[in-house]
Amino acid sequence: MDDTTVPAHFNTETDDDNIVWLHIDKAGAGTNVLGTEVLKELDRHLKEIAAQNPRGLVILSDKKKGFIAGADIEEFTRIRNKTEALELIHLGQSVFNRLAELSFPTVALIHGFCLGGGTELSLACRYRVARDDPGTRLGLPEVRLGIHPGFGGSVRLTPLVGGIKAMDLMLTGRTIDGRQAKRIGLVDVVSPERHLRSAARRLVLDAPPAHRPVLADRLSNHALVRPLLARVFRKQVAKRVSEQHYPAPYALIDVWLKHANHPTRMLEAEAQSIAGLIKGITARNLIRVFFLQEKLKELGKDSAYQPKYVHVIGAGTMGGDIAAWCALRGFHVSLQDQAPKRIAPAMQRAHKLFKRKLKRPLKITTAMDRLLPDHRGAGIERADIVIEAIFEDAEVKRSLYREIEPRMKPGAILATNTSSIPLEELSGALQQPERLVGLHFFNPVALMQLVEIVNGSSTSEEVSRKAMAFTRQIDRLPLPVTSTPGFLVNRILMPYLMEAVVLESEGTPAAIIDTAATRFGMPMGPVELADTVGLDICLHVAEILAEHFNAEVPERLKALVADGHLGKKSGRGFYTFRKGKAVKPKASTSGWNLDDITNRLILRMLNEAVCCVREGVVSDQELLDAGLVFGTGFAPFRGGPMHHIHSVGAEMLRKELENLEQLRGKRFAPDPGWETLFTSGETAE
Repeated sequence: MDDTTVPAHFNTETDDDNIVWLHIDKAGAGTNVLGTEVLKELDRHLKEIAAQNPRGLVILSDKKKGFIAGADIEEFTRIRNKTEALELIHLGQSVFNRLAELSFPTVALIHGFCLGGGTELSLACRYRVARDDPGTRLGLPEVRLGIHPGFGGSVRLTPLVGGIKAMDLMLTGRTIDGRQAKRIGLVDVVSPERHLRSAARRLVLDAPPAHRPVLADRLSNHALVRPLLARVFRKQVAKRVSEQHYPAPYALIDVWLKHANHPTRMLEAEAQSIAGLIKGITARNLIRVFFLQEKLKELGKDSAYQPKYVHVIGAGTMGGDIAAWCALRGFHVSLQDQAPKRIAPAMQRAHKLFKRKLKRPLKITTAMDRLLPDHRGAGIERADIVIEAIFEDAEVKRSLYREIEPRMKPGAILATNTSSIPLEELSGALQQPERLVGLHFFNPVALMQLVEIVNGSSTSEEVSRKAMAFTRQIDRLPLPVTSTPGFLVNRILMPYLMEAVVLESEGTPAAIIDTAATRFGMPMGPVELADTVGLDICLHVAEILAEHFNAEVPERLKALVADGHLGKKSGRGFYTFRKGKAVKPKASTSGWNLDDITNRLILRMLNEAVCCVREGVVSDQELLDAGLVFGTGFAPFRGGPMHHIHSVGAEMLRKELENLEQLRGKRFAPDPGWETLFTSGETAE
């Protein structure tokens, strides 16, 4: 497409003070992102504005969602080689350099999301003004895509706020609000919506000196200090991810260490580094995971459904935390249990959550006001959604449904948080079984993004669609699954956990088992995970699945539960817990074949994944991958279980299962679905 025929993504206005206001409004998109077209058009505007020589320039967004969400990730997938990657990166760098070199004051006027390339563009301005609200988020989260800032982000942020603060922001990929950004020096002014434009105008007219960090922050970039800090950064990053699996943060440290005193060299080093990373396996798979996340978000786009009131029955850990999360996200929530004393701990946990997330006293109080203790269940009558989160007993749940259904208003949804019981075993108690849907949250609710939307044979399409919309409205990712025992995530996770129990009972130290799993890329080892979930819960789910799928439950797990060793919540399981953390005995990996341990763990998980695809538990392999990445943390750099199978080779993995079946027994028997995988022509791409 010729540069002169691209859609207009920008428009300008010049006010009476001779200030140019450059509005970005990417054509045909709900969000501003920086692709080649947008960057080239921005470059043309900057050339024209430079020739105009106004009093100043303010760049702002006309999108309600925010400033600029970052680079156009879709464009990354079309990059074929390092040369093409460098072309895109050099384009972005040259445009931002042009902005940074303008002789008059420049201001980025920020609201909503200002991420990645958006933050880099703002850094090329002399000043930054941010809207004062929790929805305004700034950051450089590129490491989550397997790369690091490339349009000059690291070159400009490190001298602006100091090496320590800048590298922390880039290496973690975390985002911060306007007030936090002001505290570290990233933002010059934080202002409420009504004063944003006047704050930007005042900066142009007054033209104060640009922000200069304090001496300690400046010294953190000094050539004599950087080697010491680089070692610290590497150790901190190594606690979270390995260089083998996630090379981007380590590459960023090297760029800063070697070139922080030379901006021009650092820009080129930044470009060369990203160009090498962007076509690597990790970046390709993390970008794939990004699009899997977008796919789940799309499933919940039903703007016509606008519930206001939620009633949660069961104030235990799950029910109480679900209620708190819904209140945090703006819903009016009533929380029911048998007595006020049972609800009190949930209210205390909710207050801690609100304090951690909202910080400001007025916002905390407002959120607490939306969460109502309701032991008599008065909130049922007005609730748009009733969420049942009592213990896993089908008959008790059915009895509850018979009691509450007559009190529910017409059109209200009844959602169960059951983790393993098929809805067909519950819906018979209802006069309107079509209103029953599963909303299966994962623990801890405030951290786990996935919610399984469980569709029983009677669940109506409308109820399912509304459940997915509600899930997005509480900022969670909906995954539609069929109502089979264990649904998707627990069904695939449980064989993996059970194999870990078998390995431990055979004499493999728990710490060695966990090391093998984390080396593969799992965020937590299966033994520690079982302890964290609760061995009683693991046993209960395992028994349900064993009953339906003719499997065996390890005696070791039964014995621990019988002895009251339930894991983290009792202080002892496979591990002993102190102050909520597992005490792991030191165990040398010498003499242990970690590859064999990993194969036993992961192949059981992959085999069950193949089975779930064959049985249609989810509609496609991408949804399965999304479910396991966001529901279990399955090594994101591998792209998901099914993607991993295609990458390694389905036929080879099936043969490994056959070998394990001969050595270890029928639990490793390959599912018939493997045959379809390596004869269907499906590939990893």
